Order: sequence, then C-alpha cells, then structure tokens
Amino acid sequence: MKADLHVHSYYSDGSDAVCTVLKKAAQQGVTHLSFVDHDSTDGLIEKQTLGSTFGIEVIPGIEISAYDFKRDRKVHVLGYHYQTPAKHINALCQAVRRRRQRHTLWQIDQLNRHGYYLDKQMIIESAKPSSIIYKQHVMEHITEADFNSAEYQQVYQRLFKGKGPAAGDITYVDATDAVKAIVTDGGLAVIAHPGQLDSYELIPELMEVGLGGIERNHPDHTEEDVLKVEELAKEYHLVMTGGTDYHGYFGAQVEIGSLTSPMLPLRKKKNKSTVE
Repeated sequence: MKADLHVHSYYSDGSDAVCTVLKKAAQQGVTHLSFVDHDSTDGLIEKQTLGSTFGIEVIPGIEISAYDFKRDRKVHVLGYHYQTPAKHINALCQAVRRRRQRHTLWQIDQLNRHGYYLDKQMIIESAKPSSIIYKQHVMEHITEADFNSAEYQQVYQRLFKGKGPAAGDITYVDATDAVKAIVTDGGLAVIAHPGQLDSYELIPELMEVGLGGIERNHPDHTEEDVLKVEELAKEYHLVMTGGTDYHGYFGAQVEIGSLTSPMLPLRKKKNKSTVE
C-alpha cells in the first residue's frame, strides 16, 4: 500500500481536476488517496468513482479551517472516513465557506480600487467547480507568474499580507468544534501539520473531544517536527498520517506520493463508508 492522505483538487484551492490528480497518483504507484479539500466534501462521488478506474481507493476526507482562540492561531483539522452525508461537518463548514466567499469578493473590490480591473463573474466562473473563490483564483487573474517564482510571491505579499490593500482574514470555527463534528459524523479527526502552524499545545485539549490522529509526514515538517509528532503519538495513542499537501500549480512543487502516510488506511465501516 502507498497512501497519500493530503491532496487538494479544484473543488477548493487546488488547480487540478480530480481525474488529473488521480492519473498523477497512479503513475507514482499510489494505492490509497484522500482529497482533503478545504471545508468541502463536494465531489466525493466523482472522486471515488474515478478512483476505482485508476485502481485507487479514495478515502473520504476534508481539511477544516479552524482556530485556536486560546492561543490566537490558526489550526487545520483533517477528517477521514466520515459517514456521508456528513451533516455535522457540512453544517459547521457552511459558515466558513460563506465568510470566505464574502471576504474574497471584498478583496476583489479593494484591488479594483487600487488600480486593478478584475471581473468578479469571470473569477467565479474560473474557480468552478469550487463554489468558493480563494486567493489563488484571484491571483490567477493578476499574474501569469508561477506560484513558486519570486515574482508571484512578491505580488502576493504586497497585495494580501501586512498592510496590503486586500490583507485581512475571516473568522474561523473553533478547533474543538471541528473535531467534534468529524467524530460525530463517524470520522477520524487528525491535527494537520502541527509543525507548520505550531499546534502542539492544543493537542491534549483536542484529545478530550475525540482527536484521534496527528499528521507526521508533511512538506513543511522538519526532522524535529517528525520526532515531536512521534513522541506525541506515542504519549496520547494517536494514529499518525501524512501526505504531500498537493495543490497543483496553486501551491509548492511537490509530486503526489512523494510523502506518504506511515499508517495503513483505515478499514471501511460496514454501514456508511461510501456515498449514499
């Protein structure tokens, strides 16, 4: 088995179609894959159906954009093998999606006030099948530079960070509520890339509401992070997962399957493991 349990598609802020992602995964010998599109369970039927044509088991997944309000920092929570229709997950994420859409539309207005000529409807159409616009979709209409280039990063930082005209962020859901929603829908809640967002202190608190795993393998994790994750996994009896955090050309250059999960994929539940 070769499992990449952290991949994004064009259903959120990834550039690639589901079929493209699966084709690349199959070429690298990936046997199990999870699309963890941000705050969205959209496209699961397509993902699993196409996965079977490539001989890849697609595990239901999501990455919830959450927050640690006690420490004032972002937290990402992965959810795997939730039972469809994932009512609690979708109810929680709906608020985040609405806020993100309003905020991105506001960002477009701000950029237009600063000399850009961005067509909202054109950006909305180009983002589909994602129903939400992300900054990556806006950037695609601003520059043709590659995400990994100095030019792209300079434009992004100047417009969306610090005192940039489109700087700012939305209010995210509490990380505790994210874990609760995943567990209530029968899934495994996993803290995503704790080294990237410095989420280590929060782990004991999330354990109290059902946290079941911690992401070990991630492109942003150092050797120190890996050792720390292993220690925490052993101390709290957490499952360790991993993946590439692939976003296509909307993210850092990484080959699907180049980082894999150190665990065997979860066994399917007999009652509601697939889409109804």
